Amino acid sequence: MPTSTPSPAGPSTEAERDARVVQDTVRWLERAVIGLNLCPFAKGVHGKGQIHYVVCAASGPAGVLHSLERELLALVAAPPAERDTTLLMLSGCLDDFLDFNDFLDESDALLESLGLAGVLQIASFHPQFRFAGTGADDVSNCTNRAPWPTLHLLREDSLDRAVQAFPEAEAIFGRNVEVLEALGAQGWEALGVGAGGAERPADAPGGAPAAGAGA
Repeated sequence: MPTSTPSPAGPSTEAERDARVVQDTVRWLERAVIGLNLCPFAKGVHGKGQIHYVVCAASGPAGVLHSLERELLALVAAPPAERDTTLLMLSGCLDDFLDFNDFLDESDALLESLGLAGVLQIASFHPQFRFAGTGADDVSNCTNRAPWPTLHLLREDSLDRAVQAFPEAEAIFGRNVEVLEALGAQGWEALGVGAGGAERPADAPGGAPAAGAGA
């Protein structure tokens, strides 16, 4: 199945394409999210292998909702020590940020219909993410940019514990913007954390990332 998110030519089988999406995401997590300390809570769950990576190749929102429902139920049923959080990467649709942003209302409605509001939370990342009132090239947008459209499924209990361990959690966003502005657009580009970034040579900045397990 072809992906609608622009990326370099690469693997041709479905399994290879899914593996590339996961590798791109792990590279972004390690080099940007953890490497720049954009989320101080990410390093622990990554190091313990508690992040579950899933690629959804659905060609439309209905298929994404089906995958999302499955993963929400699977996360809440799994022991937190084994699976604390899930990253659901969309490789076949919603590559337009406005369409993706509209879809988030449907994902929140699904969470409510499953009776999981207050138990789980859905955060989101997108290659074209843009805060209201910012330009497309504003580097602050990179705080919420990932190589693929991504739904991040989180446990509310884990979030509460993380905030207690990091009492200045409300200051994270402001610090992230400062870090990214100091890095600049060229510095962000040099991280190689876009779609297809995992295919770059291993001697690129930051080294080669470890591959995650798709589903």
